[in-house]
Amino acid sequence: MLRLPSYPESLETRKEICKPVNEVPDMDSIKNIGHNKIVEVTSPVLITWHYGKYRFFGDFRALNDYAKDDRYPIPSIPHSLDNLAKSKYITKINCMKAFHQNGAKPNFM
Repeated sequence: MLRLPSYPESLETRKEICKPVNEVPDMDSIKNIGHNKIVEVTSPVLITWHYGKYRFFGDFRALNDYAKDDRYPIPSIPHSLDNLAKSKYITKINCMKAFHQNGAKPNFM
């Protein structure tokens, strides 16, 4: 496995990064691709908010080489707001169970 270098962080932020990284496999949102595959792994990034809380992010730019082309690109903000203005109900989606279900190119699977 080819690992991308992580960004420098303190011991405290390293502990905070390990929490969500260890929770994700338990949620069945990661597919095991096999031990002999060479993949690039995202570098975790932890943002500290002004009130002391942390927000976990991943640098997923390396996945662009493996992902299928986007069939339904993200709509523009003005177009989305126009559609929302006409709506009776507004909801949000769970990003962990919906947004991150991206397809991979056939030769990568």
